[in-house]
Amino acid sequence: MLTQLRQDHANMARMLHVLQLKQKSLAVGERPNFKLVREVVDYILDYMEEFTVPLERVCSERLQALAPETQELTERLSSDYQALRKRLNRLSGDIDMILMDAVIPMDRFADDLKAYLDAHRTYLRDERELLFPLIRQHFDDRDLELLAQALPEGAAAKLERLQEAYPELYAELRETAEPAA
Repeated sequence: MLTQLRQDHANMARMLHVLQLKQKSLAVGERPNFKLVREVVDYILDYMEEFTVPLERVCSERLQALAPETQELTERLSSDYQALRKRLNRLSGDIDMILMDAVIPMDRFADDLKAYLDAHRTYLRDERELLFPLIRQHFDDRDLELLAQALPEGAAAKLERLQEAYPELYAELRETAEPAA
C-alpha cells in the first residue's frame, strides 16, 4: 500500500510538472494550450475526489485511533488538502472563463497557478516526510488492507477511464521529462 501511495505521489508530481511548464509559459507572456491545462486540472480534481479523499479519511481516522498524538498533524494535512481543492476549483473556474474567451488577467492567473503548484508540492512533501513514516510505524498488515479497501470499487478501471478521457494529457506526459522528486 505504501508503494502505491509513493507511486501516486510520483504520478501527481508529473501532473504538477506539466502544469508548471504551462505556468512558466504564461509567466513569460506566452499563451499555453488551455485545453491541456483544463485536462490536467480536471484529471487532478477527479483523482482527488475518487481516490485521495477516501484514502485520507480512512488513513487519518485509523492513525488517530492508533496514535492519538498524530491528531494535530492529520487535521492540519486535512485542512491543507481542503485548501488545495478550493484553490484548484477556483483555477478550474478561471480556465472555464478563459476557454469562453472571457477577459481574465493572465498575470493573476499565472500567479494563482504558481501558488497552487507550490502549495500542492508542499502538501506532497509533508505527506511523504511526515505522514508516510507514521503509517509505516503504526500500521500493520490489517491496517494497510483497510487502507487499500478505502479505494472505490473498480479503482483500476476508473483510472483507466480517466486515462482514456484525457488523451492529450497522456501525450504530453509521455513527451515531458520526469520531474525531480
